[in-house]
Amino acid sequence: MSRFPLRPVAAGAEFLGLKEPPHWDTAFGSSGPLELEIGCGAGGFALEYCRRNPHVRYIAFEWRKKFAREVAHRAQVRGLTNLKVIEGDAKLEVPRLFLPGSLAVIHLQFPDPWWKRAHFKRAIVHQDFARFLLTLLTPGGLFDMRTDVEDRAHQMLSILEAVGFHNALGKGVFHPALPEEVPSTRERRYLDTGQPVYRARLTRPGQEQ
Repeated sequence: MSRFPLRPVAAGAEFLGLKEPPHWDTAFGSSGPLELEIGCGAGGFALEYCRRNPHVRYIAFEWRKKFAREVAHRAQVRGLTNLKVIEGDAKLEVPRLFLPGSLAVIHLQFPDPWWKRAHFKRAIVHQDFARFLLTLLTPGGLFDMRTDVEDRAHQMLSILEAVGFHNALGKGVFHPALPEEVPSTRERRYLDTGQPVYRARLTRPGQEQ
């Protein structure tokens, strides 16, 4: 997607800097499960997932302007009214946009590994933010995590379990791919080459949806 020029219209500018969460029924013009993706990248997952699940209302964050705007453009061209793309820092904006217990699913796929120790604070999955994300899910809500970096996978899974996410397969156990899963743009390459992908499908304890 880097071959595309930077589109002039910001993605999701109306949602940035809000003091309180928007009324999502009004924003989408519909009701239904609310799902969040942190870091949608080139949008391969978000676009296909929203096509397959028109009843879901999906908010995708991406901090890289070129990617965010291109995904928003493609969603518009494809008539995907259930997808909103927001260009911005999810760690700053998500606390302003969602009420506790308002999300059915949170997706985090192939996040930047931040190899340098000094940069680890930029990672999405650290204890404070992971604990906060847990509060945003409905009881029984799902946290869908995927990565190709093995040591980061173990680290993230350990943090998520430590703050209260439930792993139905047992502590420290990764999940197999499901036949109906939608692969992201990046994951499709790994499926072709056989490179391992580490998955976790964790839930917030409580009544299942």
